[in-house]
Amino acid sequence: MSKQDSELVGERVRIYKRGDTYWANLQHRCQQLRKSLKTNNIKTARRLALAWEQEILGGSSSTSTPREPSTVDRTVEMFLAACEAEQRARKTLTKYRGVLQRVIDMAAEQRLTDILQIDLNFVDRYRQSRRAAERSPKTIHTEVAIIRQLVRFARSRRLITMDPLDGLRNHEPKGAPQPFWTHDDVQRILSSAQEPQRSVFTFLNETGMRIGEVQWLTWDDVDFSLGVIHVRSKPGWTTKTGNIRSVPMTPIARDVLTKLPRHTRWVFTAPASVKYPNGDHQISERRLLKSLKRVLEKLKLPGHLHTFRHSYISRAIINGTPEAMVRSWVGHVDEKTIRLYTHIASQQSQQAMQTLHQKLWGDTPG
Repeated sequence: MSKQDSELVGERVRIYKRGDTYWANLQHRCQQLRKSLKTNNIKTARRLALAWEQEILGGSSSTSTPREPSTVDRTVEMFLAACEAEQRARKTLTKYRGVLQRVIDMAAEQRLTDILQIDLNFVDRYRQSRRAAERSPKTIHTEVAIIRQLVRFARSRRLITMDPLDGLRNHEPKGAPQPFWTHDDVQRILSSAQEPQRSVFTFLNETGMRIGEVQWLTWDDVDFSLGVIHVRSKPGWTTKTGNIRSVPMTPIARDVLTKLPRHTRWVFTAPASVKYPNGDHQISERRLLKSLKRVLEKLKLPGHLHTFRHSYISRAIINGTPEAMVRSWVGHVDEKTIRLYTHIASQQSQQAMQTLHQKLWGDTPG
């Protein structure tokens, strides 16, 4: 192979084309090493060749042969196994699997096999495809962050010696204002709901708990003597932060709990079905949301299951509950979210002042 047929792209490594595929050639320890780069793109070939050279000259002094490339699907498999070993939440793992399967499928469509080929250009194409699928900026931001985690994992496990996503910018989109229900709104929702969904909605409204926390609540978590509800991890499920907290039991929450049957370990159970004729299985978040959406559509109100939590926190702040105490009740709430609730509280405060002014003075300017 002559220099005219190849291109020097590093200190020693050269690339050349054999058919439609680029190959790399490197002299190391008096041996001639060759490697297929499995790409027909010259920019990608240059980058892969440089990474290979760095691997051979910088990190493989004890061997004269390069390691096999770390494939995308194998890296994903290892990453998910590590996440399971760390006992990530089941919902988190489900999200990771969905995103990373799309990465595998897209890489296969583009004939990319090496994890090093999950680079900035790949992420750009991924973003474009998700926009075309009409996914929200927040969803795309989250999915790109997961891809970023995958590549960092590959580096931490020494599967790659360079970062193909070096320079990635993944700006978090501005949070959209969340719906907020007043006390009257909630009463209308509860009046329009049917059992057993009404009890779940009432409990969400009285505790500010996440739907996943209510779904995995067992009777062992309920302490009537102390008047608290414990939110803690259990086999098959972990809390969002892995921490334990206790939520005070309001009289209404206590009333809901005392009226529920205790024919299973789960506090809230779904109605009997063909598959579960005894009705002793956990409630379904999807079915609850579907039921709530029907009620909200009828009442012409925005929102979703998490709006019960938003409204609970907002009402607590409006009524002067110390922020530290609110955090202890509802668990993890970051500063941005707290500022959003404070903004809602400020709006409610302004409305309350206007209402008071109208009651005292009518519509006549003071």
